[in-house]
Amino acid sequence: MRITTSIFTLLVFAATAAYADDAYTVKSEKVEPPKELAAGISAVLSDQALVVQSDKGATVATIWVRKALPSKAAPEQIKSGLTYREIQQGTLVGAIQFPQVWNDYRNQRIAAGVYTLRMALQPENGDHQGTAPYNDFCLLSPAAKDTKPDTMDVKELHELSSFAPGGSHPGVLLLFPNTKPTDAAKIESKPMGIQVLYTKLSVEAGSEKTALGFGFVVAGHAKE
Repeated sequence: MRITTSIFTLLVFAATAAYADDAYTVKSEKVEPPKELAAGISAVLSDQALVVQSDKGATVATIWVRKALPSKAAPEQIKSGLTYREIQQGTLVGAIQFPQVWNDYRNQRIAAGVYTLRMALQPENGDHQGTAPYNDFCLLSPAAKDTKPDTMDVKELHELSSFAPGGSHPGVLLLFPNTKPTDAAKIESKPMGIQVLYTKLSVEAGSEKTALGFGFVVAGHAKE
């Protein structure tokens, strides 16, 4: 029994160490939003970019989040803690730049370039349900096609986002829950090569100001 327990412990330790060895890193840098973005989009984004690097030190993505996310959350919801569901679908969350081809959570190829990020919920129509551990996403849309910061109609967003991978499905950035956000952004490794960027975004709900934790999946994809 002791031998079996020891072997199990070693396997768990080895797996944990493997995830740690493959961990991506993130640093916050003052970087103006890229010129590919429309002026109206850039105006609502922070100039403190989150630069994501692989375990080899190569930049994987640079993310600019919105200065303040709009929300219609009630005071009771704010008091108990916001979730993604208090951010309306179609809301602009930020923008992301890929220096080279990137594969999204559905393993779709996203060309190098700049894309907007907007809130979305996986439709409950049976299409690809169960392929992701959570139903909250940011959808990617080419910067040249998404030019206004206003909240977008969900159907329009899905259609626009399909231009990112160039197929019939939208480009997706899976969101993990982040119920205890910290001031400093960090990345955690998960099984199956998943890398999650945890950060905190400011939220404005009427006259109330609060924050919401985000968990952007910047690497890894669903099982084939």
